Amino acid sequence: MRPQRHWFPWARPGFVRMSRIPRLIGYGFMAAAALLAAVMKKEGVETIGPLPAVAVALFLGMVGVMLVFTDLMVRGLYAQVDAAKRREEGD
Repeated sequence: MRPQRHWFPWARPGFVRMSRIPRLIGYGFMAAAALLAAVMKKEGVETIGPLPAVAVALFLGMVGVMLVFTDLMVRGLYAQVDAAKRREEGD
């Protein structure tokens, strides 16, 4: 096995496409939390298994926001690094 410069294969030089799956999963979690909140309000659902429904909705929403925010921040960071490299190569 040849050594790699990075732990993650998608971080290797020349790899231009990152997966959007984590962000889409985050959007799905946020949509599920909103749907659960709507069902709780309309149907009066109070528990989901042993957990309060509010806790489940908050947890789903929180994890969804974390996935989306993290994905967007990493993309922004990589864009800044790429711009700095291009600027350095142009000088």
